[in-house]
Amino acid sequence: MLLGVRHALVDGVVVGGDVRVVDGRIAAVGVSPAGLTGLAVPGFVDLQVNGFAGVDFLSAEPEQYRLAGAALAATGVTAYLPTLISAPEDAYGRALAAIAAAADGEPGAGPRILGAHLEGPFLSPLWPGAHDPAHLQAPSTALIDRLRAAGPIALVTLAPELPGAPALIGALVDRGIAVSCGHSDADAHAGHAAFDAGARAITHLHNAHRRYAHRDPGLGGAALVRPEVTVQAIVDGVHLAPEVALVAFRATRERFCLVTDAMAAAGLGDGSYRLGSRQVTVEGPAVTLPDGTYAGSVLTMDAAVRNLVALGADEVQALRAATRAPARLLGRPELGLLEPGARADLVILDDRLEVQATFVTGRQVHSRHA
Repeated sequence: MLLGVRHALVDGVVVGGDVRVVDGRIAAVGVSPAGLTGLAVPGFVDLQVNGFAGVDFLSAEPEQYRLAGAALAATGVTAYLPTLISAPEDAYGRALAAIAAAADGEPGAGPRILGAHLEGPFLSPLWPGAHDPAHLQAPSTALIDRLRAAGPIALVTLAPELPGAPALIGALVDRGIAVSCGHSDADAHAGHAAFDAGARAITHLHNAHRRYAHRDPGLGGAALVRPEVTVQAIVDGVHLAPEVALVAFRATRERFCLVTDAMAAAGLGDGSYRLGSRQVTVEGPAVTLPDGTYAGSVLTMDAAVRNLVALGADEVQALRAATRAPARLLGRPELGLLEPGARADLVILDDRLEVQATFVTGRQVHSRHA
């Protein structure tokens, strides 16, 4: 199958010519003759999605993932981590079982589920954000092991200054689970200690952690200067001022990772919705609790890419932040690639970086003109 594109993003270089897909994998790039329009790029990987298109992943049934997946595919997402905010253990267990069942669904039917992102419950009570403080817990390897028996966990966000957090970081790394620091009151010293212990990311930079100060840059400052640390950011014009987002991008480049932190209202418009056990209000790009605290977003990955380009990143850099950077954090070198032999998880964009079509394992799961 030929995609009919004019060019493709291959290992960070725009290559002229079409792309051939055979048996779910990319067989050739630079095929002549090239199509008239379209840029083929690796599929987007979103590491923080609380819900989408009316589906809240903390309470979703397995069949609801097909609905959410179809909506995510329309935004260029070909792989993602359903994200579960702080909740009681039984709620986590049910959600993880649903994720496991959905991940075992028909291959190529929609974006691939790479495991869950547990954003909690090991968070600082000083920085709960939209998380219900009643559900926060002390770090516990035993709890993680019980939850792993219910379903796959790929990433855990925790506050590294909590008692027991360093030991849990080591245990998670030993179990092949990536660790991100967030919702934290850690100073820079504690942040560096967490990264020394094996944590490899910060969750939504400059949101829900100790504020930056010139004598103590806190967790955010530690993350920005560590070459092995992935910096996740919500570039929606709400969570970060444009100047702050651009400074973070320029400081980190290939370590800068776009996430949406999307919740169930994404794609639905203004109104009142649920985020886990919390009632939230959506008005334009902002999602808030009754007290005004931000509570996730309605950002989409394709919009995040366009927003980053509008701030000053070039297209290749912005696309890397939605593809290779998240793959780097998860330790999944096969993700975020478009090259011969790679799995054909890819997106076709027009000249405005709007999604025209999305493919998972070579199967078309979205077409703008369908």
